[in-house]
Amino acid sequence: MACFHGLVARRLAAAFVSFVFISSLLQHGELDLMGEAVQLPSMDLTAQSRNILGIEVNVTTTGRGFVGGVANVGKMMEMTGEEVCSKDDIVVHQEATPPLPSGIPTYTVQVLNTCPSGCAVAGIHLSCGWYSSARLVDPRIFRRLSYNDCLVNDGASLPAGDSISFQYANSFRYPLSVSSVTC
Repeated sequence: MACFHGLVARRLAAAFVSFVFISSLLQHGELDLMGEAVQLPSMDLTAQSRNILGIEVNVTTTGRGFVGGVANVGKMMEMTGEEVCSKDDIVVHQEATPPLPSGIPTYTVQVLNTCPSGCAVAGIHLSCGWYSSARLVDPRIFRRLSYNDCLVNDGASLPAGDSISFQYANSFRYPLSVSSVTC
């Protein structure tokens, strides 16, 4: 539930910052009706980076005040040269499910891409210890490459909002967490 609240907070923060940014551009006449930025007259601009509710925001000001900002918007990569996804966009949810007939506990794992800017995330690696399963798991969905390194979805991209799930069986639950992704 904490992951859900964190996701909601990030999305609300991104929506708020986007709203403030677009409102400011419209107010100052720096955005035309087609939604494209208009060339700004030459002025003394100061750019700084701020963290608002866990989202990095690049804010531009003049001597007169706020001009604009960019935060987790679709064109952020073009504007800042930074990637728009991170390993924090991947949520791993795991819960116990009914055991195998032999009595071995089973667990269902869901890996979800929550990227608020709509980015596809590939090369999802999870920290997984010595993961193994008494139930066969399709290796294209999830497999251990080496100690503490498991690969999700055969390394293929997982579109925003999509999830992939699998079930494994073991006498104990493996702690699974995202170790790296490729944007």
